[in-house]
Order: sequence, then structure tokens, then C-alpha cells
Amino acid sequence: MKTGLFCNYDNYHQDARRAIFEQVLLVKQAENLGFEEAWVSEHHFNESNLSPSLMLLMAHLAGVTSTICLGTGAVLLPFHNPIRVAEDIATLDNLCSGRLAFGIAKGGPFPEQNQHFGVSTHESRQRMLEAAALIQKLLYETKVTFNGQFYQCADLTVYPQPLQKPIPVYVASGDDDAIAYAAENSFGLMGGPPFSLVRLKNTVSKYRQINSSGADKFLLARFFFVAKTYDEAVSEALPSIRKFSKKMIANSTQVMQNSPQPQKAYDQTNICFEEDFLIENSIIGDVETCRGKIKKFQDELNLGTLALKPSSSSLQKNRESLERYNQEVRNYV
Repeated sequence: MKTGLFCNYDNYHQDARRAIFEQVLLVKQAENLGFEEAWVSEHHFNESNLSPSLMLLMAHLAGVTSTICLGTGAVLLPFHNPIRVAEDIATLDNLCSGRLAFGIAKGGPFPEQNQHFGVSTHESRQRMLEAAALIQKLLYETKVTFNGQFYQCADLTVYPQPLQKPIPVYVASGDDDAIAYAAENSFGLMGGPPFSLVRLKNTVSKYRQINSSGADKFLLARFFFVAKTYDEAVSEALPSIRKFSKKMIANSTQVMQNSPQPQKAYDQTNICFEEDFLIENSIIGDVETCRGKIKKFQDELNLGTLALKPSSSSLQKNRESLERYNQEVRNYV
């Protein structure tokens, strides 16, 4: 199992520049600790998470790191022109000397994103899948002609070409169509912090029914903080998790109320944003607790990568937590 860092560019102190460069320091520390991957999320219109310009942030990381794999976690494809994404991804793969992984998602539940980018929520998934198919062609073929429902091009070749052939792709979705798309192409899967173990196991099972050889490329992102005692760890992580919980519950309630189609419930067998659930299903606690939680995820999901999201508002305490993980947890799981 590889260890990764999950990067939300958290604006804990209402200081954008500080938030950006504290995240950069954590990525550089993760590389120095031998972490294999760093994944950068994409958020829009959010004062708490300052990563709307995902490609710019990753280009900067490419310049200040040399060994760690850099992953998009994930590009919200319905909000971007896929031709531009293909150009950016190929350029970024060259900038980081072939250290790039390409994670994709449809976005949500954030209704304001769909509103301001002019994309209907009930066509987001199909846009994501169609954009992904076009991007794959543009990255590795020349004179591409594509006639989709949402995107078209004729006799198009993009430059530069990527260094990797292919760039690893990860799909962040539990939808049947997206799982099938990932499995049929031997792409990896991504699971976020609110996804329950039941849902994750179901997603992996569906993937393996189609493709038994590719599901080891499973990336699991989890809130993280390891301390000397369980209570200390929870106390340090709880404020940021509570803030996340409140925002996501409000967003998901709005989505369900405004959806013209029945939505699967947000609950502890699917996706849950309650803070007690998030604490229990995160890698938060003393050393023994964190070892046990990681071992459970490994046993149930055959993890390829565990991406840790440091959850203290203090840069120094997050750095200490990553050091403790490296010294007392990593080699025991």
C-alpha cells in the first residue's frame, strides 16, 4: 500500500497566501518522509478550500518537488472544456517529468458550482464520462474526430504529448456507469472521506465483476490525525471535521430537495456527513487505533493508496502528526 497526502488547501486562518503555502510545506514534508503520492482537490466558490485553479497549484508543486507522484483529486470534468483539460494534463505531465496521475469526478453535492458553470446536475455524470473518453483520445492519438452529445472535434491533434503513455487515471464515483467505465478501461477508483465502508466494498465488488485485475488501483482518502492519545487526536481534528460536516449536510439537503429525480439517501450505508461517522471512519486517534483502522481498510478493500488528509488547523501539529505516522504507524500496517 502506498501512502499519499490529500490536499484541500484549507483556509483555516482566513489568509489565502498562508493557506496555499502551508499546504505546499506539507507536500514537501510528505515527499521528504517518503510518501509516494500527493493528491490535490478541486473546489469552487469556497472560502474554506482554496483550490479552484487545480492545474496551477499542481504546476507549482511540480516545480518544488522531484519524486512524489502528483494526482488530480479530482478534476471536475463537467465544468471544463475537455480539449483544454487534455492540453493542461499533457503539459503538466511534462512539467513533473511523468509523475502525474489523473483523477476525475463529476462534482457535488455543490449546487452553486453547477449553477455558475451552467451545467445541469442530472447531466453532470454523462458529461464527465464523455469528456473523459475524448481526453483519452486526445492524449494518445492524432487527428482526432469526436462526435459526442456534449463535445465535438474534427481532425484535432493536441500538443505537447504527455510523457507517460498512459497517464494513470482514477475515477471518483460509485455510480454503476462510472464504475463500469473505470473497470472496462482498467482505470483506478477513488473513495472520499464521507464514503462508507459498505459503499466502498460494493463499488470494488462491482468493479471486480467486470475486471478482476484492475481494482488494486484503489485510492482511499481519509481525514487523518495521529497523536499520543485518542482524545488528543479527536480534539485536534474535530473543529475542521465539524465545519466540513455542517457544510456538506446543508449542501446535500439542498440537492435532495431540488432534485427532480429520487436521490439515494445520505446515510451510514452510503455517504454520511455526520461528524461522529466521519471521526469513526477516519484515521484519527492514538497510534494503535490508527494502525487498526488502516488494517481494516486494507483487509476489506485491498488498498492501492491511502491518502491522508491532515485535519488540524495548526501546521506544526499536522507536521508532527505526519512524523508520528511515519515513525510509528506506517511500518506496522
